[in-house]
Amino acid sequence: MAKEKAEKPEKTEKVKKVDEKKKKEDEQLKHIVRILNTDLEGKKQVQMALTGLKGVGRRCAFIFTRNAGVDPRATLGLLPDDQIDALKKAVEEANVALPVWMRNRREDFLTGEDKHVMGMDLNMTLREDLDVMKKSRSYKGIRHERGLRVRGQRTRSTGRTGAIVGVSRKKEGAPAATPAPAKE
Repeated sequence: MAKEKAEKPEKTEKVKKVDEKKKKEDEQLKHIVRILNTDLEGKKQVQMALTGLKGVGRRCAFIFTRNAGVDPRATLGLLPDDQIDALKKAVEEANVALPVWMRNRREDFLTGEDKHVMGMDLNMTLREDLDVMKKSRSYKGIRHERGLRVRGQRTRSTGRTGAIVGVSRKKEGAPAATPAPAKE
């Protein structure tokens, strides 16, 4: 009894066209797109990829894509260079595009203006704010210095990290300490 091998049916024309299309897209796909000194994944949708920027959420990303005239559901790596440039320009002009209530730095401590800070600038402003609080010896600054909870959380029973405080038990089988001989 000879077993007949089941022959695999050849791919249909539709399947072949889809495979060729995927290969072309993979060749054209930019895996990394650089916006605001940050590498963004080219495989993601434009709106979701923009959330990889620090200080940009989904709502901000949608506004940026709308202002740039880019489809928010398109794949970022497949966009032509002119649309990527328009997207970069829209992100850089966030202070114009975003309404005042949506900005993350309202009434700046030093300048008093409303602005939206993103990327490495966000890290720097946060660090500067903490330094000002520490130098002015405000309550929040002191709590930050000591590494304690800042926003009024309970500290009596939670957040116990660091050195162990409390009763330590003797190890079993350890020799007991012998008293020193008395001097006469």
